[in-house]
Amino acid sequence: MTDALNLFELEALANQKLEPMARDYYRSGAHDELTLARNQQAFRELCLHYRVLTGVSDRDLSTEVLGRRLSLPVMTAPTAFHGLAHEHAELATAWGTAASGSTMILSTLSNTDVERVVEAARGELWFQLYVYRDREATKALVQRAEAAGAKALVLTVDAPLLGTRERDVRNGFTLRGDLDVRNLSGDRKDLPPAVRDSGLAAYFYQLLDPALSWDDVTWLRSITRLPVLVKGIVRADDALLAVEHGAAGVVVSNHGGRQLDTSPATIEVLPRIAEALDGRVPLLFDGGVRRGTDVLKAVALGARAVLIGRPVLWGLTLGGKQGVERVYELLRAEIDLAMALCGASTLAELDRSLITG
Repeated sequence: MTDALNLFELEALANQKLEPMARDYYRSGAHDELTLARNQQAFRELCLHYRVLTGVSDRDLSTEVLGRRLSLPVMTAPTAFHGLAHEHAELATAWGTAASGSTMILSTLSNTDVERVVEAARGELWFQLYVYRDREATKALVQRAEAAGAKALVLTVDAPLLGTRERDVRNGFTLRGDLDVRNLSGDRKDLPPAVRDSGLAAYFYQLLDPALSWDDVTWLRSITRLPVLVKGIVRADDALLAVEHGAAGVVVSNHGGRQLDTSPATIEVLPRIAEALDGRVPLLFDGGVRRGTDVLKAVALGARAVLIGRPVLWGLTLGGKQGVERVYELLRAEIDLAMALCGASTLAELDRSLITG
């Protein structure tokens, strides 16, 4: 597929192949894109204070999240509109993630029906949810995902309105005519045409509920048997509120720098959230992960696993299922090497003593 040696090279190759509107949609951040850049820069400012002579000939990269054993502490984050990257869209992402021994989180804004993606993911799929103004439509979507065989719901809570992504505004972002939003019914399947903004921003404004509150987490738990994780947390007090309202897990995330610009990098807030939660629920993390050393830093600071979004899209663009597998292969090799060089045989041996900076 490609001889790229790392995710940065994959990104460059994918950007050459993607159509300009899709490329800008995938890579854009909010406003000046300061948080987008900060997510990666903050990782670079942390150093790994490695141990030696610990005996690392045998290494185990696996971890467990909500009863599912992952072959490495990496999962596929929910990202929208995979049909812009590859003809097999979310199916190819699910195939590649499953082949890599991990779990995919399918976006509400998928170009493929959840039933087909669950099958492609070999049943190991979580479903990301936005709450609509129309609660009955939301309930129907939850029931559909549960009936399809999704194993968990991931409620995104950091998007009462869509952040301004100026690349999308300039492009008047909308979907190609052959693509739609497959997990919604009726006229919700199509993005509205762009007027003053992107079609996606208009979609959010018309359909999503900015009045979302903690009571809605309780409501969501009442209409499903699935565990509900809350994604979009950057504060320790909000993480505790999520647990108090029954969340089965917390995802530290700033939406990939696409919502509130100048919000902190997620790796900067992860330690205090981990300390506050103290292992009460699984703590997941996303934002800026590009190297195996980034994964180790996140795990050492309290994450059970990290989610990767844009890198999966780059792999998908370049090679469909095989491209997604290549993303996981590159990270797996880097994680394994970094663990050995840090003096750790298992993820449990990674702790805050390894981190300086």
